Amino acid sequence: MEILKRTSRRIILVAITAVALLVVGTTVIATSQAQQKYPWHTNIVSTTFWVGEIHDAAASDGSQEYSTYDSRWMESYGGCDGVRTAAGCQTEQRVAANGYFPSSMTPRENPFYLDLPFDDVNHPAAFADRRSVIPWAAGDAAGNPSITADRNYSFMKNRWVKLRKGWSVCYGQIQDAGPAVYNDREYVFGHDDRRPASTEYNGAGLDVSPALNGCLGFNGLNDKNDRVDWQFIDEADVPDGPWKRIVTTSHVR
Repeated sequence: MEILKRTSRRIILVAITAVALLVVGTTVIATSQAQQKYPWHTNIVSTTFWVGEIHDAAASDGSQEYSTYDSRWMESYGGCDGVRTAAGCQTEQRVAANGYFPSSMTPRENPFYLDLPFDDVNHPAAFADRRSVIPWAAGDAAGNPSITADRNYSFMKNRWVKLRKGWSVCYGQIQDAGPAVYNDREYVFGHDDRRPASTEYNGAGLDVSPALNGCLGFNGLNDKNDRVDWQFIDEADVPDGPWKRIVTTSHVR
């Protein structure tokens, strides 16, 4: 009889554990689905760029005095995002003490900016398919369908991105397209953690600003070991931080 009682207890305990796991499992699945509205892109090489940088004067996209979304980006931003020297606009180290803001100028727009390789305004194929490819585009256009065909409107510009490197988590807004490729939809919007199409700059899949470089604790400006995980995030879900001291709202010009 004692053996039967012990066996019964085991069966009951196993049944209770199974039910508990089922409940917990359901919660985990629900949480995972909520978190995966926008999938993570992991272990992506990132380089650093800044407003006013000229990294290749001979290249059509070698100057950051303008961006793919703003023909007067440097003017809109408020000048060189760094320090003016005889060699031109140079960046400077950013520190937490002043929120990773530049110390030699006062920006008019968010210094936490980045680019991703999808230009939904100037690249013909990206522009043609942007409403069907960009996850939030249909929702944004629901109240104003004409913006889909408007080249003065970008679904990408000002969009928020969450980035993490180790224990560091920071947030930034898209203000340019690149690096090197401008219609890498499989990487930018895919759900399979695709690698960037470009092999330039150590296969970098995004550029980040000096503020994000400092916030994430990068080793340098173009270090192949500076890798991040990133995902799109809705503005309502962006927490308070230095990245919200100035929020860029300007449109294409």
